[in-house]
Amino acid sequence: MTSAPIPAADVTVDGTGLLCVALLLRLRKRIDGAPAGTVVHIITTDPAAPLDLPAWCHMTGHHYLGPVPDAANRAANRAVYALRLAADARPTRPEAPWHPAGPSSAGPAS
Repeated sequence: MTSAPIPAADVTVDGTGLLCVALLLRLRKRIDGAPAGTVVHIITTDPAAPLDLPAWCHMTGHHYLGPVPDAANRAANRAVYALRLAADARPTRPEAPWHPAGPSSAGPAS
């Protein structure tokens, strides 16, 4: 079984030095308003990214494309992962992109 090559990035999010929470905040801000089909490459040093990014894509409905082979980033101890934005993605909260958008169980925002 062969895998398709990862497409070139339309948008690149540099999350070097960021942990998942800050990385997702930056990612969500960068893709806000981007059209469906946009390919996003995320550069990260977070060791949890190979778990967190596919889980976030599963939650939102975006398409996780996998790791991007990139010798320069690998040499700098950074990994690159790709995703494609979906037309029918579920929105997330701007201040908490790890939560679906919608009414808060804690009550109305102030």
